[in-house]
Amino acid sequence: MQKRQWADPMIQNAWAYVGLLLICAGIFPFFEKRMGWRIFSVLPPIVLTYLAVTALSVAGFWQMDTEMTVARKQILDWLLPALMFLLLVNCDIKAILALGPRILLGFMCATISILLAFLAAFVLLRNWLPSDSWQVLSSVSGGWIGGTANMVAVSQAVGIRPESMANALMTDAICYAVWVLILFASVPLQSHFNQWNRSVVMADRLDAHNPRRIADAKPLDSGLILLWLGLGLVVGNLAKSLAALLPASEVLSTSSWTMLLATALGLAASFTPLRRLAGSMVVSNALLAIVVAALASGADFSGMSQAPFYLFCGFLVLAIHALLMLAAARLFKFDLALCGIASLANIGGVASAPLLAASYAPVLAPVGVLLAMLGYLLGTGGGLLLARIFQMMGA
Repeated sequence: MQKRQWADPMIQNAWAYVGLLLICAGIFPFFEKRMGWRIFSVLPPIVLTYLAVTALSVAGFWQMDTEMTVARKQILDWLLPALMFLLLVNCDIKAILALGPRILLGFMCATISILLAFLAAFVLLRNWLPSDSWQVLSSVSGGWIGGTANMVAVSQAVGIRPESMANALMTDAICYAVWVLILFASVPLQSHFNQWNRSVVMADRLDAHNPRRIADAKPLDSGLILLWLGLGLVVGNLAKSLAALLPASEVLSTSSWTMLLATALGLAASFTPLRRLAGSMVVSNALLAIVVAALASGADFSGMSQAPFYLFCGFLVLAIHALLMLAAARLFKFDLALCGIASLANIGGVASAPLLAASYAPVLAPVGVLLAMLGYLLGTGGGLLLARIFQMMGA
């Protein structure tokens, strides 16, 4: 589909363009919090933001001339590293390690099974998927190990086309919604599963005092918001500067180095008193919405005809992941709670994993939070690793 261009586009300067992106990035989270519309259970605000900005781009509200292109590139170059840093500041590595080797083994089995499932699905379907499918699938894999921020980071590192990003977001959103329903529906089956598998029940062995919650939510003021935003931009610039000094290759480009260094700096900051300071997650969520809006501003709907292929591929990945987790549960005597929480900590993240964990037992809720934070740490690297394997396979 060709973009329809107005004789005189409504948006003619970079500031108005950025202002409209901010409105689109904020309006759907605003409605989700206050309206509770059912559509948000299927299409999260981040996906609706992408589709809305894409529609405005197709309608010709702006033209991607030199000024707009530079503004879009600046948003992505500056905000993505800041986003990765802010996402990891609250990561409590000590608390994660305190969960014990068995719980961490369950999480790693879920992560590895997701990567293997993507590889298997790619091998089975590569003759029917588009030529850039390796970029879409590696991006989704980053999101299904970590979160949407990891998916965006991987997508930019592998150079995905803007219109193909829509397929990644749609696959992530729809497959995730179905998977969440399946996992929650399986909670009543835990006693039968554990008896059949002779499982070691996680809730019975877990020391409730070991896993600690990340920083409690506190009211935010403008000072905290500006502090986190400024700190994120400064650290992001540091990551970009350090990445420019490192050798670039087909395996690790300068963009890849930037994302990995921003992740490492965020992890390092998590060992400082910054971890106890509220607000980093709120600011990172806002930056994520802005980044996704900027990505969509240069896209169109031409790639959406391929969405059914990617959806089928996504459900195939989930099916293979489920079979591999079932085999791991049988081998290591994992209970159904650990399998479900580990899976959703990867695929769902910090928003949904604690809810599933609490459905099994209230004492497990912090486990869901901490495993999801571990997923944020590993997501970008996992997606880039899978992209490299795809390239070695001739993608």
